[in-house]
Amino acid sequence: MLDCRKTGELIYRLRKEKGMTQLQLAEKLHVSDKAVSKWERGLGCPDVSLLSDLSETLGVNVERLLDGNMDINQEDAGNMNKIKFYVCEDCKSVFTATGAGEISCCGKKLSPLAAKDADDAHKLSIEEVEDEFYVTADHEMTKEHYIAFIAYVTYDRVNLVKTYPEQDLAVRFPQAQGGYYYYYCTGDGLYRMKG
Repeated sequence: MLDCRKTGELIYRLRKEKGMTQLQLAEKLHVSDKAVSKWERGLGCPDVSLLSDLSETLGVNVERLLDGNMDINQEDAGNMNKIKFYVCEDCKSVFTATGAGEISCCGKKLSPLAAKDADDAHKLSIEEVEDEFYVTADHEMTKEHYIAFIAYVTYDRVNLVKTYPEQDLAVRFPQAQGGYYYYYCTGDGLYRMKG
């Protein structure tokens, strides 16, 4: 259930963080400063038609705005061992996060992919060539079924290469020890393999 008091407190906090007055926020939203004051005191909530503009202006997800709560990730949330990959099924965009995140694309909320251990059909071949790792795979690369990206994740960075159907699957990564390869098969999901 919508709690106008909590939503109002969040609007107040975010407005202050942006260094805006109630009047400045009201002008951006084409409402009166009295309306903003009313929201911030919990005496009413913004109209649904304003949520998108309010969300954009304050830099907060609409869902969080309505919930009135912006939970902060724990300090260790930036640990690369906890990396999560997200893929939009519609446009195939790839996103990563090392902490709790709410990621959406093409109007849909995305869920993190669960990485499986590499099987025989999804094994990468890795060669050292000069100061790089040369990565290939005997995986089909058709429009219907292909590896969409390969990422090499080490303790402090992610190197991600997007790959495309009907092209050879061959990528290079700078050499770094102790990493993991993550790669996404459009037919079978996310795989993980020790580097």
